[in-house]
Amino acid sequence: MIITISGVPGSGKSTVAKLVAKKVGFKHYSAGDFMREIAAKRNLSLLEISKVAEKDRGIDKELDERTVKLGKEEDDFVMDSRLAYHFIPNAFKVFLYVDAKAAAKRIFGDIRKKKEGRKVEKESTTLAATLSAIRKRRRSEELRYKKYYNIDLFNKKQYDLVVDTTKATPEEVAAKIVDAVKKSCMSC
Repeated sequence: MIITISGVPGSGKSTVAKLVAKKVGFKHYSAGDFMREIAAKRNLSLLEISKVAEKDRGIDKELDERTVKLGKEEDDFVMDSRLAYHFIPNAFKVFLYVDAKAAAKRIFGDIRKKKEGRKVEKESTTLAATLSAIRKRRRSEELRYKKYYNIDLFNKKQYDLVVDTTKATPEEVAAKIVDAVKKSCMSC
């Protein structure tokens, strides 16, 4: 079984995906990590690489190909990715959303200093700047996904489970996902 976890920036995709993977004993992959690798190679922030990707289709193509390959060649993994639900159609699809201000607090509070070679994101110097960067990044992604794939990432009808993480802990969200996956597998 493959579980994809999508959602808005700051919703807890990566944290929750790691917890879910641990709970069910699956591997974990992250498109955000893939994107950070590409950004780091170019010495750019996530917002900057997102803006570049609006004009350079190769960035999204590289991410898409990695996701499709994983979906075809592996099983029993959890992937946090905005678009994995689209590229791995046979997955159990989860969407996480969060209030924008709560997202900004989470991202701003998550000091992304040189950890695993990552730099502090230059747009996240203040809480207000972080909120602004989140909104710009979301808009950039909406434009790209509509342009490249003609899809609306935020249409919640395309997911098996939608969870508001604004007031929930990552552990509570992970437990909710694991329960939903177990229930859906009863009919497998």
